[in-house]
Amino acid sequence: MSVRGSARSVMGRAGDSDALEHLARIGLIAYGLVHLLVAWLALQLAWGGTSRSADQSGAMATLAQQPLGKPLLWVLALGLLALAVWQAAEVLRWRHGWSSSGKTRATALRKSGRAVVKAVIYLALAVLAIRFATGSGQNSSSSQQQTAAGVFGWPAGRWLVGIAGLVLVGVGAYHVYKGVTKHFLKEIDLSDCPPTATRLVTRLGQVGFPAKGVALALVGGLLVWAAVTFDPAKASGLDGALHTLLQAPAGRFLLTLVALGIAAFGAFCFVRARYPERT
Repeated sequence: MSVRGSARSVMGRAGDSDALEHLARIGLIAYGLVHLLVAWLALQLAWGGTSRSADQSGAMATLAQQPLGKPLLWVLALGLLALAVWQAAEVLRWRHGWSSSGKTRATALRKSGRAVVKAVIYLALAVLAIRFATGSGQNSSSSQQQTAAGVFGWPAGRWLVGIAGLVLVGVGAYHVYKGVTKHFLKEIDLSDCPPTATRLVTRLGQVGFPAKGVALALVGGLLVWAAVTFDPAKASGLDGALHTLLQAPAGRFLLTLVALGIAAFGAFCFVRARYPERT
């Protein structure tokens, strides 16, 4: 067996190992918990106001203030790191198809690209959890504004910010599509799932994916607007997107619907942890 083949075999076994699968389950639960906390902050924003950002940093800050919150943040970070490793193993699992042709190559590249994006997201959330566990966390909206301001100083930086915003809008639209068409069911092996659980997974996904898609599209729209106006203050992340939604006509009710949908996505992650088949 070649060195390349041996490496692929080792990574394949790593990706399929029981230990990594169990850690991935913890990670999916952690990912769901983050969404439930964001949903709770969004509901507070809609109906009573909150001093914390209605986004991932606000969720981590809320968790850090709870009894045993910091140890729980370390567990959350470990689970999210496991999800990142899980997706990295996916990239290596599909790597053999990169040199193929036609549909096989297209599928391998699509699956690999999706796994890379997910790995980066999980890794970023894990780092955020570690920062709040160690007391060095900060508001992610201000952090995103600083990042956007820095990118604006690059050659063609304004275009890069705009393109990033358009990509987020596209990802948001895809989430809505997945929810409406129930395409997410193709990513889960429910062959051993009882009918009641299948219905629960389906309903949660139908509500959760479109709501998350709307939130992502709003964040992307703010990035595009920041690029158009050349104003990094407009790139205010999820918290800014939810505040923008709140200011719309019937914004309180629209924000409530999005918050409930994000909560449904969090619950979907909990159920999904029972069936962590690779996508």
